[in-house]
Amino acid sequence: MNDLRTDSAALKVTEQPDIKAIRMVVTGRVQGVGFRPFVYSLAKRLGVSGSVTNQSGRVIIFAQGSPSTLEVFEETLIKEAPPLALPKITETFEIRVSGRDTFYIRKSLNNGPKDAHISPDFSVCTDCLSEMQDPSERRYKYPFINCTQCGPRYTIIKDLPYDRANTAMAPFPLCDDCRAEYEDPRDRRFHAQPLACPVCGPKLLFRSENISLDNTNEALAACVEALRMGMIAAVKSVGGYHLMCDATSDEAVSRLRTRKHRPDKPLAVMFPMSGEDGLAAVRDAVALDRCSVYQILNSARPIVLAPKRQNSDLSALLAPGLDCLGVFLPYSPLHHLLLEDFGRPVVATSGNISGEPVLTDNTEADRRLATIADVFLHHDRPILRPADDSVFAMAAGKARPIRLGRGWSPMEMKLPGILPEPILALGGHMKATVALAWDNRVVVSPHIGDLGSRRCLEVLAQVAADLQRIYGITARTLVCDVHPSSPSTRWAEDQRLPIQHVFHHHAHASALAGEHPELNQWLMFTWDGIGVGEDGTLWGGEALLGRPGGWRRTASLRPFRIPGGDKAGREPWRSAAALCWELKHNSLINHRHLVTARNAWRAGINTPVTTSVGRLFDAAACLILGLETTSFEGHGPMMLEAIAGDSADAIMLPLQDDSSGILRTDWAPLLPLLTDRSRPSKERSAVFHATLAAAIIDQARVLADRHHIDAIGLTGGVFQNRRLIEQIFDRSQTLGIPIYMPERMPINDGGLSYGQTIEILGGYADA
Repeated sequence: MNDLRTDSAALKVTEQPDIKAIRMVVTGRVQGVGFRPFVYSLAKRLGVSGSVTNQSGRVIIFAQGSPSTLEVFEETLIKEAPPLALPKITETFEIRVSGRDTFYIRKSLNNGPKDAHISPDFSVCTDCLSEMQDPSERRYKYPFINCTQCGPRYTIIKDLPYDRANTAMAPFPLCDDCRAEYEDPRDRRFHAQPLACPVCGPKLLFRSENISLDNTNEALAACVEALRMGMIAAVKSVGGYHLMCDATSDEAVSRLRTRKHRPDKPLAVMFPMSGEDGLAAVRDAVALDRCSVYQILNSARPIVLAPKRQNSDLSALLAPGLDCLGVFLPYSPLHHLLLEDFGRPVVATSGNISGEPVLTDNTEADRRLATIADVFLHHDRPILRPADDSVFAMAAGKARPIRLGRGWSPMEMKLPGILPEPILALGGHMKATVALAWDNRVVVSPHIGDLGSRRCLEVLAQVAADLQRIYGITARTLVCDVHPSSPSTRWAEDQRLPIQHVFHHHAHASALAGEHPELNQWLMFTWDGIGVGEDGTLWGGEALLGRPGGWRRTASLRPFRIPGGDKAGREPWRSAAALCWELKHNSLINHRHLVTARNAWRAGINTPVTTSVGRLFDAAACLILGLETTSFEGHGPMMLEAIAGDSADAIMLPLQDDSSGILRTDWAPLLPLLTDRSRPSKERSAVFHATLAAAIIDQARVLADRHHIDAIGLTGGVFQNRRLIEQIFDRSQTLGIPIYMPERMPINDGGLSYGQTIEILGGYADA
């Protein structure tokens, strides 16, 4: 009796006209969120008989009772579902009434088509947190406490159905007490697959040069003491390792920066919960608006970028030269215990080699972080795939994702159409994610990293394989960027599957359009660093008209040639020199490679043509701030934004059609401003931002007169700049056309895999 239909038919049939029996299929996020126990408890409460079971990612319910009771049962399944569940009733039909008068949970079945909906990893819930802090409870101060409403999911699932045997918890047999909770329908741990306690669950291991402790309480205490002594600790969390140190100590932060070769990039800070809402310590360090508070307290517990306060107790080295700081609250039981005992905020930055996925394996962390960390706090629960922390920024009154990771992804979205075959989109070179799409569904992976290392490609391959296996979907076509030397493109070519290529900026545009399928005709501003365009040049300041599968370039910037090509991304002096040479202007730059670069530029050697606004920002950072080299992507633009004054008048930039009908904004009038050292830096930066905001509005106004436009979109990494965004929104009031930005997908390259999917779907629709 493995088939559910056969099993229901085998029940004794009775004639009861006042009793009705139905079979229901429930899909959506119903795995790992306590949905079956909820169904069981609801049925018991309403006096409904029957059964509930998992079947390859779906939940199958047989329910029997009076017609009115079943109507209430069906409505309540959705209205009162567990907080983390996202159920959808996809089938309901009447079956023959049986003689059964009880309701029970049946063993999971793995027959039938897979209909997986994988849950992200969730932060510890308030019930478990209270229990962990109660000395009378057997899980007092146990760092792996969880229940059906919290704990790891994505990072521990091997396969579906979501049962303990198919998770990283399989090596931890339940003790008698935990088994009793697991099997008790009245217990909040009923069928909680990551269930554990100090007797049968994972344990901590502390290791330093001289000490090794495998007692969980002793290991935790030793790590706290190491942090108090100013040491750097590599701490294994839910989705990988953090590198932690005292966030109030200049010496500790400086040591971490030196060892990790991270001289300038901002470091995220985790705060102990304090005050009535848990945010008292956070408020001492940063200014929070209502939107920020909502995100910080969200169960996903992302890192939130917020304006720094002056004179806080935090080290000034956390985000040098910047006006914002990434802050977040503890999300795992281990974090709560660490922060509570330590009593101060800690740096909690990704435990990785810069640009790579966060490390997950104990032995590999020991080896690869040995030159950075003084001590290690491991645990023995395997992490099956990495999930770095999610990052959000506030702009134009809404939360904007910068990086999707733990707590938010895998992110599933409904497609605005049906794909004829499954595809796997591989995103871009930077901030890589992958997207698996089939039928009308797409699942976007957590952030993987920058595909410049072997490990990044290995993790990309692993995540791609895992998603296909767990969801039971095999991609028939791979989708990647058109850039021939992109690592993801080369990886795709090795897979011996059909490949479709998508232009970088088309993917950016389609990612935003995919969030608003109700809109048909977009004017999409795609401003970023660089991406290969349709004409073979490096785009980065484009306005695209149309919709997914049918974009047409209608506006751009005056092009210029960059000496050194890709080197310009970390050497802003090259972009600054290029602008000056283009206009035969004194560059005021004295870099040691200036003469060589000038000769190459004159000869046209490795000097690709670009329209990149990102490179324009780099040039401005060099000319205004004297920043000739940077240590991370976006370094110069972020410093430029931080230093800008409150308000400024824009310089009106010339705007006219070129010979091919592309509307071009000429940046040339900006150069005298950028090179005028008699004017304060904050004033020049403010004028620069205001001028670019005005330039977008000018382009939009002209194009709106020429074409029908339903909406204006802003997408691409440049629009991570809050000052630029808000000035554009302020100036747009006169246009009368709504402006949109991404709210579910990252505005940067992290959204490209989703955008590639939408672009391919749009192409099918137009075919």
